[in-house]
Amino acid sequence: MSEQSPGDAEFETAYADADNPYLVEPDTDFEPVEELSREEAERQVSLLRDAVREHDYRYYVEADPLVADRTYDALFARLQDLEAAFGFDDETSPTGRVGGEPLDELDTVEHVAPMLSIDQSVEAEDVREFDRRVRDEVGEVNYVCEPKFDGLSVEVVYRDGEFERAATRGDGVRGDDVSRQVRTIRSVPLKLRGDYLDSLAVRGEVYMPRDAFREHNRERVEEGKEPFANPRNAAVGTLRQLDPSITAERPLAVFFYDVLDATDAPDTQWETLDRLDAWGLPTNERIERDDDIEGAMAYRDALLADREDLNYEIDGTVIKVDAREKRERLGATNRSVRWAFAYKFPARSEVTTVTDVVVQVGRTGRLTPVALLDPVDVGGVTVSRASLHNPEEIARLGVNVGDEVRIKRAGDVIPDVAGVVEDRSEGTYEFPDSCPVCGSPVERDGPIAYCTGGLDCGAQLVRAVGHYGSRGALDIEGLGEERVEQLVETGLVSELADLYRLEPEELAELDGWGKKSAENLVAEIDDTRTPTLSNFLTALGVPEVGEATARNLAREFGSLDAVMDATEEELRAVDDVGPTVAERIREFFANDRNRSAVEALREEGVEPEARAAESGGDELDGLTFVFTGSLSVTRSEAQELVERHGATATGSVSGNTDYLVVGEGAGQRKRDDAEENDVPELDEEGFAAFLDERGIDYPPE
Repeated sequence: MSEQSPGDAEFETAYADADNPYLVEPDTDFEPVEELSREEAERQVSLLRDAVREHDYRYYVEADPLVADRTYDALFARLQDLEAAFGFDDETSPTGRVGGEPLDELDTVEHVAPMLSIDQSVEAEDVREFDRRVRDEVGEVNYVCEPKFDGLSVEVVYRDGEFERAATRGDGVRGDDVSRQVRTIRSVPLKLRGDYLDSLAVRGEVYMPRDAFREHNRERVEEGKEPFANPRNAAVGTLRQLDPSITAERPLAVFFYDVLDATDAPDTQWETLDRLDAWGLPTNERIERDDDIEGAMAYRDALLADREDLNYEIDGTVIKVDAREKRERLGATNRSVRWAFAYKFPARSEVTTVTDVVVQVGRTGRLTPVALLDPVDVGGVTVSRASLHNPEEIARLGVNVGDEVRIKRAGDVIPDVAGVVEDRSEGTYEFPDSCPVCGSPVERDGPIAYCTGGLDCGAQLVRAVGHYGSRGALDIEGLGEERVEQLVETGLVSELADLYRLEPEELAELDGWGKKSAENLVAEIDDTRTPTLSNFLTALGVPEVGEATARNLAREFGSLDAVMDATEEELRAVDDVGPTVAERIREFFANDRNRSAVEALREEGVEPEARAAESGGDELDGLTFVFTGSLSVTRSEAQELVERHGATATGSVSGNTDYLVVGEGAGQRKRDDAEENDVPELDEEGFAAFLDERGIDYPPE
């Protein structure tokens, strides 16, 4: 638009007191789009975008709308018309919230900074112990208290004030890229307000408001669809939709509560919440700052009393050390921060009757008894199943079919049998001596019962095959749960090695398969015949062995045979392997069925690579690397590469760091720390050249 929009002169005169005429209740009888010049349309688009952003903020964040719904709809439609007619494209435009085309799958992205968990308890003494430890280490502190939301934790990254991406928490280091889904949430600004930072990564909780949840469930029932069990399930299911347009149709909201990384992070948590609010990122109003732990605990009790009146689900409160400097001194473990504690609410509970007990078989053969119940409402959630955990718990409770029991939602999520209210049966449920799936004998390990059938057990086989092809293991695309069940049920897969014997022709004959999908799966499986040793160890599903432990085992032993033949003493010498983990590894590879499964895989040409680093390469011996930002490989792959060649990879920069490797979208804090400690930076190209000079291929094959 020009200085004065032709056709809009009277419009702007009528609302001369407004900086933006679309921020008041205007006459929305617009001039036809085709009569506007490009310059005229451009100015009107700029005004409309600013106005719609403001209306979104006032409606979805402040709950104080400026205009009627019909006016907002007219402004939004006008903006869409102008953008389409003149080809104006801006990723931060409010019209970009419609969702877009469906995705094939959710990609995995590295977080800008780790998204760690926090320790928690329902016991007051545990909270006081947290306070004692904090004060012993850093002296007097103030606490900031916030509700503990029961939703889905996300990281949202802004660059130059504009929305860049969003990811789920995942394992704390990597999460699913849900950028297109989060963009559709109206309370998430696509462009920050006020004096924003150049680089900002924030943490928030996506949830579905209670009133919106009830209305959405009513609509689902009317459409003949299954209602969601609770608001958290609704939020999680909605955010993980591969079709973002479905996410856009559902009433999600978000609360933000922390800065993960920023060019200029606030000095306190209280200031952080204030800054988040100033940037247009919605925060919760039920926050409090206390001088001592007793005040923080009183805050929790007050919030518990008001819990049912809130329009969002919470399951406790979070108590955080206010000063960032003291937080940094307290630090974190591999799993959780040491400067915050969750004081949980007691579990909700109700009484119902046990109608049956079934025993489920897990991937590792663990048998878990589950009580089937007369459906009962527990805190707004209909519960019809509850865990009995193990045979010892059944004996402790003295529970049997027909008993009246008290059900609680442990952590407000997992139903749990808390105790017998009225004994209406004879005796206690007798745990089976044989596996309910394969009939193999059941063995006990302390309170836990296991099926001894190994991969001969159909239930274990389905879960083992699914785990073998999962993303953290061999990452076989197309080997989802339904397909694994189909392959096992049809007899095409009766052991892991059968995956490598599959033929496209026989797959194509199955229901739901085509020639292309069959060929693709066989090709995907074939590509896993020479996995890394660490990935293969993860894929085998050795109890207690996750990705990190598998990498440590691969570095220490270098070959599969060496791991399989290692003694418990040798295993315990490995980082992250304690007595229990060493015993589980030893037992797994001492089991004849498991060794036979491995040998069968080898006979099909599956041979984990014992790469140079895994056999003791020392080209980078004594060097310490820190990685930040996104590289062409995952951060864990880059860390594993340098560690295989003798280096150390850590998560934070210090005076002992030799190089900071900086990828795309890197946060500023590590770079500032590097400058302060005179640590040289390498971009990815420089990192590759550095490795090439030492005879190391990058990216790794």
